[in-house]
Amino acid sequence: MKDVRVVYRKYGGALHWHHAGRLLGEDSHGVWVEVPSGTVARKGTDPPITWPTAVTMLFPRDGWWTASFNHLPNRTEIYVDVTTIPEWRDDEVTMLDLDLDVIRMRDGRLILDDEDEFALHQVLLDYPPDLIIRAQRTADWLMNAVGKRKGPFNGAHLAWLSKATQT
Repeated sequence: MKDVRVVYRKYGGALHWHHAGRLLGEDSHGVWVEVPSGTVARKGTDPPITWPTAVTMLFPRDGWWTASFNHLPNRTEIYVDVTTIPEWRDDEVTMLDLDLDVIRMRDGRLILDDEDEFALHQVLLDYPPDLIIRAQRTADWLMNAVGKRKGPFNGAHLAWLSKATQT
């Protein structure tokens, strides 16, 4: 498998979460990346942390989001970041994190997280009006798609999970 770098930035370019991954492949939903348990990640320049559980990530070709499908025993089943469209350059995927997150817990609860951070950053980071509207519309769409298990949120990751665990 090919190694890749996953780099999230904040609006304005500040480094956010970044870590290594392994390219699994592509399908109609986008590009799939494995992030094994034990991966070391950093939030900006904060001290590194080690993730205890594996994650299978999906980077859509034209969606304003990225998805993390958390492996057991993580209590969060799916964590979707509202972002700009992921861009690939060589072995790196990067995007701007737009604060809002849609989370589906394993018990079925659906959460729209970080609305307060999104409101704060609209002012603090001077989000343009079209970016605010796009992020809000994406969050609404994701709440529906993740909640109703539509598209890639209806088990599409399982085939990639089995591929990741076979290698």
